[in-house]
Amino acid sequence: MDRGLYIAASGMLTEQLRQQQIANDLANTSTPGYKADRTAQRSFGDVLLSNSATGATVGAQSTAVVADGIVTDFTPQPLRDTGEPLDFGISGEGFFAVRTAQGIRYTRDGQFTVSPQGELVTAQGDPVLGRGGQPVRVGADGKVDPRRLGVVLLTAPQKAGDGLVTGQASGAGSTGPAGQVRAGALEGSGADPARSMIDMIASLRAFESGQKAIQAIDDVLGKASNQVGSLS
Repeated sequence: MDRGLYIAASGMLTEQLRQQQIANDLANTSTPGYKADRTAQRSFGDVLLSNSATGATVGAQSTAVVADGIVTDFTPQPLRDTGEPLDFGISGEGFFAVRTAQGIRYTRDGQFTVSPQGELVTAQGDPVLGRGGQPVRVGADGKVDPRRLGVVLLTAPQKAGDGLVTGQASGAGSTGPAGQVRAGALEGSGADPARSMIDMIASLRAFESGQKAIQAIDDVLGKASNQVGSLS
């Protein structure tokens, strides 16, 4: 296959992945505690080009573009007051611990509710854990003392879907290095809609450039094929 076709196609595939990531950020601009992603790109397989007639060096050219991975920005966002007694925000870098079917997971989304059993749970129904690693019961007044919630610091946190995160936990407590829990407040989303829209437009233009490059190369190859056919 013509190298130019391969380079253009790899760039288009990479931009498709980037557009999916940006679309996910845009869809979560109002999700409490959401952390925005960034798609890292890199080139690989550089080849040294030279003049076929003289042998003089022309320079290097990449053979493809790939997505090097998706990086999440876990920077804490400002808290906003909601007045809801079961909304909790963390002022700091910690995470709430929750018990899921897959094991202990962590979240910054403190928009909790009460289960039929009277326990504090996430929107997915997963129990929120307290400082002792046990589910937290909601009081008869429909409130929970924020000091009862466990907050941990995570080493190498990674998204696990549904607003949950995995990582190595340390420093359980409702105050301290992990941060302080505040009732009646939620952390804002880390997704910036204005930046996401700019990134989306830039990605779409890069994708369209790849399309045009493929069309141009296809036209050239088609003309060359016709000329060879007419000579034979």
